[in-house]
Amino acid sequence: MSDNDQKLADEWAAALGEQAQHDGSENSFDAAQPAAIEQFQENTSTGKAPLTREERKKLDAIMDIPVTITMEVGHAKISIRNLLQLNQGSVIELERLAGEPLDVLVNGTLIAHGEVVVVNDKFGIRLTDVISQVERIKKLR
Repeated sequence: MSDNDQKLADEWAAALGEQAQHDGSENSFDAAQPAAIEQFQENTSTGKAPLTREERKKLDAIMDIPVTITMEVGHAKISIRNLLQLNQGSVIELERLAGEPLDVLVNGTLIAHGEVVVVNDKFGIRLTDVISQVERIKKLR
């Protein structure tokens, strides 16, 4: 991790900690830290063997693959006629109600819901509900 990345991570951690103190919510930033590969090992008490060195290498190789994460406020369908009439100050009504959680998508797949937060004059998102792997797989079928 570069010095700039570490500095940014520290700023987010501090800001989220301050926000948690102000609104009484729990600071979950520590839980969002990257998981160590050892945490992905199978439990040996279930009879499954721990990851082999080769499996660890494979897992380590995919950890740096970039993915696109998108926070979706909502969407709307409009005609091309209406699209061409848009100008500065135009308002487009979305299907989502005010205060409803945002969708968090990774490579177009819904993985969580969250709420907008402001940290050091930048927008961020606090995850409020993470979709389980089982639910994500069901949606693929």
